[in-house]
Amino acid sequence: MNAADTGWMLVSTALVLLMTPALAFFYGGLVRSKNSLNTMMMSFISLGFVGVVWAVAGYSLSFAPGNDLIGDLSRVGLKGVGLEPQGTIPHYLFMAYQGTFCIITAALISGAIVERMRFSAYLIFITLWALAVYSPVAHWVWGGGWLAKMGALDFAGGTVVHVNAGVAALVAALVVGKRRDFKTAALLPHNVPFVLLGAGLLWFGWFGFNAGSAVGANNSAALAFTTTFLAPMGTLFVWTLLDYVRLGKPTAVGAATGIVVGLVAITPAAGFIGPMSAIALGAIAAIPSYFGLIIRARTSLDDSLDVVAAHGVGGTVGALLTGVFAQKALNGVADGLLFGNPGQLAIQGVAVLAAIVYSGAMSFVLLKLIGMVIPLRADASDESTGLDITQHGEEAYVHAGGSSVMAAQSTSQVFGGSHGLAQNHLQTR
Repeated sequence: MNAADTGWMLVSTALVLLMTPALAFFYGGLVRSKNSLNTMMMSFISLGFVGVVWAVAGYSLSFAPGNDLIGDLSRVGLKGVGLEPQGTIPHYLFMAYQGTFCIITAALISGAIVERMRFSAYLIFITLWALAVYSPVAHWVWGGGWLAKMGALDFAGGTVVHVNAGVAALVAALVVGKRRDFKTAALLPHNVPFVLLGAGLLWFGWFGFNAGSAVGANNSAALAFTTTFLAPMGTLFVWTLLDYVRLGKPTAVGAATGIVVGLVAITPAAGFIGPMSAIALGAIAAIPSYFGLIIRARTSLDDSLDVVAAHGVGGTVGALLTGVFAQKALNGVADGLLFGNPGQLAIQGVAVLAAIVYSGAMSFVLLKLIGMVIPLRADASDESTGLDITQHGEEAYVHAGGSSVMAAQSTSQVFGGSHGLAQNHLQTR
């Protein structure tokens, strides 16, 4: 047991847990005021439901000894998990740290189906998804499964977290369907300062997300901390230039989105590449995600907050570029294409493809099964009124007339709503 490692991992666990409330602010500011509480609750509720199933069974399925596909049930209910060392930190702490990853991964999916999915159906979905989708993929990569044995590199969750959640979000958006006023109403974020606050807190928490994945206060953590510091800067730099070229001015939502995309992209590579490679990776990642937002906005896909472009595309690009920029002299594990090992890029591609296929298929099955029991969508009248009142009996903002359905309806007329990230900062002026 190492006291410095334990101290750093205590801090990292708290930092990653903070990322879920940060995500709530990021997502909550992007939607209409009548749906802001519901949207934020979709993140906050993961702390409870996904957190509990992680301790009960998810940790065992992810990290207990098993086979190449799934962990066994030897650690169900945290049996055999205590204060004994797991590496150089207490086993309890390792379990808690990994649990924060599962919690935010499930919450990420909500951005694709906000403003129309019934909250009860969403609860059931993320709870089952954490066990049936997240846990197996985590085992493949981090629990000694088949992708780990193949040599796939995923330092902090490009494949396990972002590709996994991005594909699930795409499937959920398709299965649940479009918002009833999709492309027929002015859909703009109701609170852009919330979006900036959420992005800033996400970057803060991401140092625990990436540098904490070294599971110790060591050189690997320092490298991951540095690359997490630099990569979003590269993305923000390029994203701002793209905004200037396309729109003539940078937007606040664009800046926040660029930061998040950079954080997503560096996640799989954080402890494997050098600082200048991190800037290059972040700069490159801005381009496909930026234009992914534009392309999505021109289709009939209602990925409300563009989870696919930000997390799915960003995570895929980051995972593949890990196979390009990885440097064994720094990470002690493997080189990438630029350092004489082109095979690593192929391995990264296999890992991404495996996550896409499995997450896509299982997410579809889960949603269809849940839909056979309870409706996935809120009623048309509930969607029109707003999900804050109809799903939670609360309002985010009290207006002159007091808290009432009519006040909420008038608010939605004044503020409009969110039509995703793309509509706010990429529309032609």
